[in-house]
Amino acid sequence: MSNKNHGISDPKLYPTPGASHLTPASRDTPYKIGVLSDTHGWLDPLVEKIFAGVDHILHAGDIGDAMIELELKFIAPVTVVQGNVDAGLPFKLTEIVTLAQKKFLIHHIVNPWALSETVAHHLASQKPDAVIFGHTHKPFAQELDGVFFFNPGYAGKPKFGAERSVAILQIVGQEIRHEFIPL
Repeated sequence: MSNKNHGISDPKLYPTPGASHLTPASRDTPYKIGVLSDTHGWLDPLVEKIFAGVDHILHAGDIGDAMIELELKFIAPVTVVQGNVDAGLPFKLTEIVTLAQKKFLIHHIVNPWALSETVAHHLASQKPDAVIFGHTHKPFAQELDGVFFFNPGYAGKPKFGAERSVAILQIVGQEIRHEFIPL
């Protein structure tokens, strides 16, 4: 992972909404995305260091506290979805975001083998390259029917020996590479 730290005002790395994102072909490094889920109101202090230098952050729900979105925005632009413990928080249930010419569908509760009507509809209408989800607290990375399904695992407070992780996705050309990082 690059330790290169870019200032928040760098318009090439932090484009305004609606602006085109840089493609990997126009960069000297892969496009990096920090991915986390299920923080449940607590952001591990290691996340700032792990996500340093990412181009964007995706939080796949159960954020638990809207202040975590603000903390993450100090690192990079953030897309957050609402999870099942986020009632009343100002996030959508589903987000579609295109980063480095790859379309991501972010939704908290997804069973890749038995899609809900909502997720199936979004897959058919939006045709994402990847589906980012949480809820199970278990890391998952598998391509099914040409779509990459990805769960970064549980990033909340340590409890009862539960494995905790976040992830980095790198877009290199047309490929999405993943790395799970234990907390």
